Amino acid sequence: MKGYYKLPEETAMTLRDGWLYTGDLAKRDEDGYFYIVDRKKDMVIVGGYNVYPREVEEVLYQHPGIVEAAVIGVPDAEQGEAVKAYVVTRDDVTTDDIRAFTATKLAKYKQPTYIELIDELPRNTTGKILRTVLKSEAFQKS
Repeated sequence: MKGYYKLPEETAMTLRDGWLYTGDLAKRDEDGYFYIVDRKKDMVIVGGYNVYPREVEEVLYQHPGIVEAAVIGVPDAEQGEAVKAYVVTRDDVTTDDIRAFTATKLAKYKQPTYIELIDELPRNTTGKILRTVLKSEAFQKS
């Protein structure tokens, strides 16, 4: 890759000292295999602890009443950031149901502080969830 078209700042951040910094976060298992776990820019830092939205989303998807979920970080005066989940549900699933479910599966700092039930998640034309829209001020106020 030579760089991003007409984006010299992005290119400088991504290409450094001959390396391509993708922004992906990975873990390696005991057998030496690598697994992509999330994107660095999506990571939420709650009181100094790293929370990977994908990990929280995977737990949310285990709930039988949840159709879709997306997790972002939102500003928090005490912890720096807090976990917020946008959730599309079936039937009569409540935020209390979701809180009780995540409390059994996640450490306290990883549990969503805020849960918003919505009709659908914003997506681009290829179907990818648009976290930037979820993080936007306009969406937060809607």
